[in-house]
Parts: sequence; structure tokens; C-alpha cells
Amino acid sequence: MSPAPLPFAELLAQCTTSAVHLETRDVYAVDEEDQDLKAWRAGELASVADRAAWWGPFHDSVAAAVGRGVAVQRARVISTPATEYIRFEHACTARNVAAGEEVRWLPRVQALGLLLPAHDFWLFDGQLVRWHHFAGDGTHVRDELDDRQDVAAQTTATFRAVWDRAAPHQEFTIS
Repeated sequence: MSPAPLPFAELLAQCTTSAVHLETRDVYAVDEEDQDLKAWRAGELASVADRAAWWGPFHDSVAAAVGRGVAVQRARVISTPATEYIRFEHACTARNVAAGEEVRWLPRVQALGLLLPAHDFWLFDGQLVRWHHFAGDGTHVRDELDDRQDVAAQTTATFRAVWDRAAPHQEFTIS
């Protein structure tokens, strides 16, 4: 495992087949989302049609990867009723979809029987795991790369199990 991973954009740029992301937290305190969260709370979140207002480097990276034929997928396991943050995240997900990402949602109650990891992760080409470490309040602590093949196989199986049960974003409503 490596304590200092490459930036996300570089890892995604190296992908050839897939980049999958599993999210399991109900709250994230990510500084780069502060403005959008405030706008959403005020009912002023920029429309997905207004790309100039929200499109950024993350979306560029995803769109470039998808353009190369990389499948970019995100599965979110959430508690219900949803937290304020998850309702915000659901409202913003059209942006991920516009960049080419496929997103699915799984209520935590429907995840019974699945063995979920203690940390969120990105898995690149089924080979390299980028673990995300968060504090209890949702603040990002650090990321860590893991290239152990047994761990990559486990995260692949976990992601697929969640993905298979989850509903596509376009069909999922927040309660």
C-alpha cells in the first residue's frame, strides 16, 4: 500500500477498461462542494444545462475516460430516510451522468447480506484500489493506494454485488 497516491485525474487517465466507485457514507464534508451545497439549500443550484456554472476538472477527467471507452460507474449505499447531504448529492448527480458516469443507488436496508468495506473506494481497471479515509464528521482525511490482487478481487466482487442490487439514478427517488 502507498500512503501518497497519484491525483485522481492521473489515475483515471491511466485506466483502460473501468473505474468504479463505491460510496457508503451518509455525510461528506468536502470543501469543494460547499458553494453548491449552499446554493442547493437556497434553491439556487445551477441547472445541469448550464455547464459553464458547474463543469470542472473532475468532469473533464470522467468525460475523457468515457471517451476512451472506460466504463465509469458509481454506486451509493445510503440510509433512508436520506440525510440532507444525500438529498443534495442526488440533486447534483445529473452532473456526473452528463460527464458520462453511470450512477446507481442502493438503500442500506437492501444491502443486507452484503459485506461492505469500512472505507469508500475507487477501483481502477480491477487492479488498483484507492481507499478514501474519512473522519466521523465526513471530512476527508487521506487516500491510500492498494495494489494487492486479493483486495482488488474482493472490492470488485463487493462493487458488483452492490451494482446488481442498486437502482439506476434515473429510476431512483430520494425519500
